[in-house]
Amino acid sequence: MKTLNQKNKQIKKPSLEYYLNLQYPVTIYPDLESGYVAHIKDLPGCLIQGETIEETMANINEARELWIETAYEAGDNIPLPSTDDNYSGKLLLRMPKSLHRSLAEAAEQENVSLNQYIVYLLSASM
Repeated sequence: MKTLNQKNKQIKKPSLEYYLNLQYPVTIYPDLESGYVAHIKDLPGCLIQGETIEETMANINEARELWIETAYEAGDNIPLPSTDDNYSGKLLLRMPKSLHRSLAEAAEQENVSLNQYIVYLLSASM
């Protein structure tokens, strides 16, 4: 019978190339002082800037590779890229009764469902 340690030793860690070939979502936004800023939320601290979008994308790709290589060599956990599969589109939300009533009344005035009205408000605020 194998011990837990023996079982753990049989689990093979993916190669560095495996991690380097993963496609991580990148968020890029304008920065008034430096041009653009980009970050990869799945890789904590992986943040970079550039004067143009092209330069910023090149910089974030280099930063991603360095982040992964460093974590791999240190034996740290490398998170997998997040996807929309992580989000069902459903959200249970608790709110004060008075807010619920106000939203329901406003939705009724607009002749839409409460759900549609809340999605509209959230979208407009983004």
